[in-house]
This record gives sequence, structure tokens and C-alpha cells, in this order.
Amino acid sequence: MRILFRDILRIIAFVCVVIIAAQSVSAQDESDDGEGEDGERPAATRSTDVDSEEAFPRDPSGSFFRGNDRSIVGFYLNLLRFVPVVLLFVLWMWSSHWVDEDSRSLQVRSQFWNTAVLACGTVGFLAVFCLPMFLMGSVVLLAAYGAPLGFYIVERNARVPDSSKVMTPEHLRKVGLRVLAKLGMGTVSKEVQAAGIGPNIKFIGKSGTGRGNEPDRSAQVEKSPGFLAAKELVYDAIQRRGTDIHLEPNEDELSIRLRIDGVMHPTEPFDRAVGNALVNIFKVLAAMDITERRRPQDGSFRALADGRPIDFRAATQGTRHGEKMSLRILDQSNSVSSLDQLGLRKQLLASLRDVVHLPHGLFLSCGPTGAGKSTTLYASLSDLDSMQQNIITIEDPVEYKMEGVNQIEINTKAGQSFAKSLRSILRQDPDVVMIGEIRDAETGEIACQAANTGHMVFSTIHANDTITALYRLLELGIEPFMISNSISAIMGQRLVRRLCPDCRTAYRPSEELLKKLHLPPGKVEKFYRTPKKSESQCPTCEGVGFRGRMGVYELLVINDEIRELIRDKGSATQIKKLARRNGMLSMKEEGLRLVIRGMTSIEELQRVVK
Repeated sequence: MRILFRDILRIIAFVCVVIIAAQSVSAQDESDDGEGEDGERPAATRSTDVDSEEAFPRDPSGSFFRGNDRSIVGFYLNLLRFVPVVLLFVLWMWSSHWVDEDSRSLQVRSQFWNTAVLACGTVGFLAVFCLPMFLMGSVVLLAAYGAPLGFYIVERNARVPDSSKVMTPEHLRKVGLRVLAKLGMGTVSKEVQAAGIGPNIKFIGKSGTGRGNEPDRSAQVEKSPGFLAAKELVYDAIQRRGTDIHLEPNEDELSIRLRIDGVMHPTEPFDRAVGNALVNIFKVLAAMDITERRRPQDGSFRALADGRPIDFRAATQGTRHGEKMSLRILDQSNSVSSLDQLGLRKQLLASLRDVVHLPHGLFLSCGPTGAGKSTTLYASLSDLDSMQQNIITIEDPVEYKMEGVNQIEINTKAGQSFAKSLRSILRQDPDVVMIGEIRDAETGEIACQAANTGHMVFSTIHANDTITALYRLLELGIEPFMISNSISAIMGQRLVRRLCPDCRTAYRPSEELLKKLHLPPGKVEKFYRTPKKSESQCPTCEGVGFRGRMGVYELLVINDEIRELIRDKGSATQIKKLARRNGMLSMKEEGLRLVIRGMTSIEELQRVVK
């Protein structure tokens, strides 16, 4: 346990209480035992034979003696009473730690409750040592310990959801079952699993398709010794808005890292035995071969967390220290469902909506992995009327389910690729086609041909920005005239973390920084940034300074002039100048608008957009 300054004060206070109590008892004993009626010590007590029982006055009834035994002289502490007091002191120390950490994280009058717990506890321990009757002092001590703790629990429970409340019957039941489960009792473990101990999450095998032996796989992992740890790990990642869970083996433990808002955050590791059990549980759920630890495998499964369905994509890879696993969390409730939720400025949103509603053409979303390209395409499809249009998607795999849309998941193991699937769905009379990614020349050529034959095609491509996306198509081997005739627009994007509105701090940027960013010094008064780690106790962002992400975009709309440059294989500089003359802003310029508005920091923008 980490010893802090407040803990040292408590220990010193307890020692002082014991010393004061011992001195008062000694002084009282000397006063009671050493004086007669005339104020002088009796002759019997002046005897040098201190070991004699006659050296001490006796109670007339003969039932009173000091200390723990008549044969022990000078030891005035009763161990049967002193040991429980010491144990209660240790419990008070632990409770004080919990009140301090919990009140700071919830911002529930931290200084007030720390002072109340410390002051009342000190008074209680003074009472138990100084009051003449031990029973009376014990009552005062218990009241002094329990009263502030109880009032704090009442106040903090009023600010948290039901699942986070403490000292409730449900909380006490779960704590008791968890303690019994950790003792390794087999019968108790079954009762624990039957009672649904742990977080409110239920695993369902193989993406919840409802076919095959999924119920058997789910029942099989529930009997595993690491099942409770798996539930807690996944539920914690969901509650913290994680998008990926990485289980990485080391020499003596399994490291756990969560990707939250695009940044990796380490969390508490597991020992190798529990870690291997966790990996096997997820492999069984995803229908993988648990005996194969070197060959890469992938699969999927589902879970119900607090009643809402969540999909998981699992992938394994053998490493030097063992098998590494990554879990991609696909939470439908956190997905963007419309173009309005992308966070585009009005002019950019209007231009994008015009492109999405074109009768035919090719719209590309470009960016690195994890930039939100698929999210943009899903939002574009949701802006269309799926009842009046035949919308078909080809994905690897299907990430989010959409009502009224025919979604196809390719299977490379069975020889079903993007190109083969695209050829077949063109005979299904589609109005809108979405291709998960253009990876090769064959897929790109078919997509361009579909756009030229009256279909609206949406797809993604890996490129740093809109201009390089054009040349990425040329590098794949697609003819320039096919690109120029089919392409309608390219959206380049990145995701930056959003500053926490409750703890962000304002500051005045230097003139050198503003000049470097090509901003007028007289018009920009302040930027915002995250607080220092020592100052951040914000429960909204858990002290990180950021909560959530938002997009930084650039939209290149292809007009006739740009089509001619593409057909003539014009340089990237020429296309960029022409696009800027038509009003296109780069991602960095769009990001600076967010920095000036205080929605993100300049450091975060420079981290993501170069």
C-alpha cells in the first residue's frame, strides 16, 4: 500500500493516543495504589518484595486484578481488547484510503470527507483508551468510525448509477460470492457462475448468428477458471469506451493494453496461467483452434453488455513469448448513424451531401487505418433512402448492421474476393454499391466501370490525403481516363481527440507559434490544452484530459478542370493548386479551426496531422 503523508499523520495520532492512554493509566494506578487516607504510602506498599501479591491492594470482593494475569506484574494492556482495537485501526486506515480516492475521482467534497473521517476516527480512538469503561469507549469508537463513512456512502451513492453503488444488498452479495470464488471452492464457483457474478455481460459465440454449436461454446467457456476475469476485462474496456483490447504475452505475465480514443493505455496485467486461460476463452468463443498457437487465426463473437449487443473481431498471432491476441470492439450504440454526426462544418457538409446523392459516380474515403473511413461510408449510406434504392455492400468483415441494406461478407479462404463479389452483385440490379476497400487493380477497374454504368459506388482506399489517393489509383494500374470519368469526390480524414470540456485550460499562444501556423496574432486570443497530470482529477475524462474523438476532413470535389488534369496525368502540385482555388481546405487548416474553437489542442492536431 502506498504510504502517504495523511497515513503518517494517522499512525502518529494512534501512537500518541496509546502513549497518552498508557501514561494516564500509570498515573491513575500510582495515585490509587500508592496513597493512604493521610496521603502517605502504606507500609505494605513500601516493601521491596515487588513480586509478592501483598505489594498490591486487592479488591474486597477478591474478583479484581490488573493486566492479563495475576502473575504478570506491570503489564496493563488487555490483549483481548487491544488487538481488536488495532484491527479496527487498520480497517480505518483502509477506509480512509478508499474515501480519499473515491471522493477525488467523483469530486464529492474530498477535503470535507477526509477531514471528517480523520477527526472522528482520532476522537474514537482517544475515547476507547481514555474512558473508564471499555464498553462505553468501544461504542464511541464504532460510532466515530461508522458515522462519517456511512454518510459519505449515502452521498456518493446518490451520484453514481445503480451498478456502481456500494454497501447495497446486491453489492454485498457480489462481494461475498467473489471472495468465495477466489478461495477456489468448486461448488461455490458453480454457484457464482449461476448467480451471474461479475459485470452484467454475457458472451455469445460466433457473432451471434444463431447457428451451429454457439450455445455449447458459450456454456463451455462459462466453466473455465478464467471466465470471471474475461468478463471483467471486456466489460471494463466497454465502459472506458475502448475500441481494441490487446493481450500481449511477456516472459512472466500477459500484458493488457486498451486503445481508447486512438491511444494505447496499459492496464493491470495477468499472470501467464490466467492469461493463457483468457486467450483460450476468446478463441473458443470465436471458433478458433485452441491447439494452434503459431499460425495466425481470426474469428468473431458477440456479447450482450447491459442488454445491448456488441460484436468482437478476434485475431491471433504467434510471438516470441507466446500467442498474442487482439480484440476489436464494435459497439453499435457508439457508431455514427448520420452525416450530421460527423462534425463537418456547414459548407463542407452540404458539399458532401451533394456528392452522396449523385445518381452515379465513385466516392472514395481515404486515410490510414483507424481514421474512420468506414464510419463515413456508413453515415453516407444512412443518408440515402434504402426503401427506394437497392443498396448492396461488400465488406471484410461486416462491422455494423444496417436495416434495409444487403450486406455481403467476403470469404477469402473460400476464394470469394472483392472483385468476384462485385462482379456478381452488378447482376443484382443495385443502385448503390459500397466496397469495403479497393486493394488491387481488378477491384478498382470494376468499381470505375460500375460508376460509369449508372451506379453510385462508395469505397475506401489507404492514402495520406486526397491528392495522393488519386495517384494511389494510378499506381494500382487503373487507366487515367477511367479514373477521370468515374470519380466524383475524395474525402480525406483523420480522427483527433476531443478536449474534455470540464478540465481543459486556456492559455495565450506565443506569436512565434501563431506565425508558424500562419494565423494572425491579433485575432487569436487563446488556445486550450489539457491540464497538468498533477492537477487533473476530473472524473469525466479520468484525468486524461480528452474524451471522445472527432474528425478532421478535407473534401476534394472533382470538376471538369481536375478531370482533364487527371486524364493528362498532371502533377500533384497542379491538382492541389486547382483544388484550393475551388475552395478546398487541407486537413491541417480544418483542424486549426477546431483548435481555435477550443475543441482540441494544437499538440493533438500536430500529433495526427502533419
